[in-house]
Amino acid sequence: MTKQQTNNPLILSTWSFAPVGADAAMPLLLAGGEALDAAIGAVTVIEDDPTIHSVGVGGLPDAEGRVSLDACVMENPDRCGAVCNVQRHPNPAAIARRVMDTTIHITLAGDEADDFATREGFVERALLTPDAQREWQTWRHDPSNINREKYQGWLPPMNVEEMDSKVGAPGGVFAGDGPDGSHDTVGVLVLDTHGKIAGACSTSGMAFKVPGRVGDSPIIGQGLYVDQTAGAACATGTGELISGVCGSFLVVELMRRGASPLEAIRETLQRIIDRFTLVQDHQVAMLAMTPTGDWASCAIRPGFHHTVTTSEGSKVEDPHGVMLPE
Repeated sequence: MTKQQTNNPLILSTWSFAPVGADAAMPLLLAGGEALDAAIGAVTVIEDDPTIHSVGVGGLPDAEGRVSLDACVMENPDRCGAVCNVQRHPNPAAIARRVMDTTIHITLAGDEADDFATREGFVERALLTPDAQREWQTWRHDPSNINREKYQGWLPPMNVEEMDSKVGAPGGVFAGDGPDGSHDTVGVLVLDTHGKIAGACSTSGMAFKVPGRVGDSPIIGQGLYVDQTAGAACATGTGELISGVCGSFLVVELMRRGASPLEAIRETLQRIIDRFTLVQDHQVAMLAMTPTGDWASCAIRPGFHHTVTTSEGSKVEDPHGVMLPE
């Protein structure tokens, strides 16, 4: 666990691609800006980067070749917003904030979420990039290569002929979050100079997922949870595992009861390990922060890295713990 000095702003982010967003957001905090603005600012930069294939523009599509985006933002139980299955706008985190600020609701989904964004002045944009389309076409036309080598842990056993007949078929088999980046949700937790915390979470979801699938990322308490009186947590990895234990909510509640951030994450990840049948490539990683800025990260398996950003810049680091080291 790491302790943060009083009144020093802090941004914690999942994965090694996060500095591009966190570095852009830190000047806002140093100028006295608010945590939620910085969290959404950091995520928006990442959403707009077409080289990142798990978030925003450039995200890998579903089994039918369509990119769909999910996100949520949160300051408190009474200050949160989310969108699911956005397909015409590249910045779901900012749209989720608008849902929170301008409606009495928490979550909007599908075409109606896109329609809401258009009415609110968000500019529509094609989300499927040529690189992501090539990945999808490779998966679609050569499932024996992509599914078995990149996403092997996410498919039930079957031979190539069986897989060829089922990939893309209604109710058939689709690849899921593999170890090569399709599960790299960006989660951002922020502490500002006023002592306020906030978070944002954004993803394009599982690569080649069943159309309509929604994971943990846009669900309050699963991919993200923030309570000014107890702390904040965010998650990345296999959404179905995180959803099954309401992962981020559980971490914050454990901190509320006195656990340190690392203790809270470890107990939550152990719950997943105990209650699910894990395959080799299953991964969940989490970040947690107290209202005073003490923080930690931990993952089920090796391979996860977090980004910590202070006034001195960003550092990509290994997590503080790994539950199942190899």
